Amino acid sequence: MSDRIASRRGQLTKADFVRLAAFRHALRRFLRFSESAARGAGLTGQHYQALLALRGSPEGEHMAINDLARHLLIKHNSAVGLVDRLAARGLVVRERIRGDRRKVQLRLTRTGEGVLEKLASVHRQELRRVGPIIQGFLKELVDSNRTRPVGPERLRGSARAVRGNAGRTAGKGVGNVRAKGS
Repeated sequence: MSDRIASRRGQLTKADFVRLAAFRHALRRFLRFSESAARGAGLTGQHYQALLALRGSPEGEHMAINDLARHLLIKHNSAVGLVDRLAARGLVVRERIRGDRRKVQLRLTRTGEGVLEKLASVHRQELRRVGPIIQGFLKELVDSNRTRPVGPERLRGSARAVRGNAGRTAGKGVGNVRAKGS
């Protein structure tokens, strides 16, 4: 079936698959960068995500282990182990909530804040670099007007840009701040 017929029928065209593949590739390249940067700081990608979730929680809201589990899309018992590992490295502490001694909230330590600051900074630099590329892919994917078709040759060039620069900033500025026990 031709792309024109597929498009009229609401089915995916070859160009749609090219867009989806390029978008997924760009996301995966960023995730690979993120994992590499976290390793450079002596952490796993999941450690970084947990620190980021704690720091990014709304002001005045307490994040409990169950909240962290939901945020990271992991099971409660996995979140308990994750928090245990972060606490052992001196990055997170558990604190009792006033008024309800049964509940525990999680808080970053100064060391955890420092490590997160360095990692978040290199992530922001990388997002500034690849963000416009990913944003372009996303726009093309959700653009329902399709006023100008995007050919595979244009997408290949964008994907090449993502591949060509991936990893150049991985770990920069992070290696000198390592978590305890790493």
